[in-house]
Amino acid sequence: MKLTRLKQLLGLTTASMLCMALISSLSFATENQQVTVFAAASLTNVLDEIGQQYEKEHQTKVVFSYASSSTLAKQIANGAPADLFISASQKWMDYLADAKAIDVTSRKTLLKNTLVLIAEKNSPINEVALNSDWDIKTVLAGSRLAVGDPAHVPAGQYAKQALETLGLWQVADPLLARANNVRAALALVEQGEAPLGIVYSTDAKVAQKVKVVATFPASSYSPIEYPVALIKQDASTEAKSFNAYLQSQAAKEVFEKYGFGVN
Repeated sequence: MKLTRLKQLLGLTTASMLCMALISSLSFATENQQVTVFAAASLTNVLDEIGQQYEKEHQTKVVFSYASSSTLAKQIANGAPADLFISASQKWMDYLADAKAIDVTSRKTLLKNTLVLIAEKNSPINEVALNSDWDIKTVLAGSRLAVGDPAHVPAGQYAKQALETLGLWQVADPLLARANNVRAALALVEQGEAPLGIVYSTDAKVAQKVKVVATFPASSYSPIEYPVALIKQDASTEAKSFNAYLQSQAAKEVFEKYGFGVN
């Protein structure tokens, strides 16, 4: 009787061990099904949601690295382990194409955006007429206009173009608070460090502490486009799958919810 019971226990233990080994093996496999996406900082909120949505439907972990497109492009060119890159400008995708650091056949323009002027939500500034008569210096009253650094941040480069077109650049240039990316520029206005800032309309849409006081004419800057591309020509199945998902109807609905134009 005792021997029979012992055999039963051993059988259960062996089965349990086999089950645990199988679970461990599956877990290990799942942990290694990962896609690393380098993406412009302005995509933070929308991609976080899309990533979570994708992970629920697929056994793949999606890891995002957000920064200025220029910073990310240079990291990729230097061998950073990314599977996918989404830039906030064609310029930095061109940079990687010239460096032969992406699969150019996978390149596609995914999204569009627009440029706005923002103020802190409780600011007395409610509406600004964007033209050459706008007295930026007086409005700023010794403070700064927050922008992504035009030297390398796409949002700042679009902002410079717009200000030049409107005849405002020469006055604005020495008054800029130059941030490392567009979300950092947004934060300066949210935190009251700058009374005004230039960001994408999608950044203003997700921020609760700012308001839009003007929209820059689309004709005042180059089209704001977000290209996407796989980094490797022999990209993993998981990377290809997530890239396809970004171009699906399910992702399109999320992008549009956050205010992006979808191609």
